[in-house]
Amino acid sequence: MALTLQQMMEAANAAVTRIDGAKAREMVDNGALLLDIRDAPELQAAGRAAQSHHISRGMLEFRADPTTQFYDPQLKFDRPIVVHCASGGRAALAGKLLKDMGYAAVYNVGGLQDWKNAGGSMIEPVDPGM
Repeated sequence: MALTLQQMMEAANAAVTRIDGAKAREMVDNGALLLDIRDAPELQAAGRAAQSHHISRGMLEFRADPTTQFYDPQLKFDRPIVVHCASGGRAALAGKLLKDMGYAAVYNVGGLQDWKNAGGSMIEPVDPGM
C-alpha cells in the first residue's frame, strides 16, 4: 500500500526528536552541525543562520552517502546534526532520511524562525537594491 504524506510525517516525527531553538543553539555551540535544507531561493529571500551549512533537500541523499562523488564531509556519522527548513516539515523528513542512512544523532529544530527567535545569529538576505 502506498504511503501518504501524513503517514510519512508521523513516522518522521516519531523518529526525529524535535528540539527548541535554545537547545539547538547549545548543541551547535558544542559542535553539532546546523543543517539548512531549504532551497537556494529561500536562502536568498530569508537569509540563513550564521552557523548553518546548506544542503538542499533534493541533494541530501547524495551528499550524505560517503560512497558517492557528491559526499559532503561536513556530514559525519558521529557528529550530531540539527536540521531546519522553513517551518519544520521538510526538516523532519530529512532527519528521518539521515537516521535511515545511519546518522544516529539527528534533531529537528523546526524552521529558520525558531532559530532566530531563540537569538540565533543570522546572515540576513542581500538587498537586491530595488
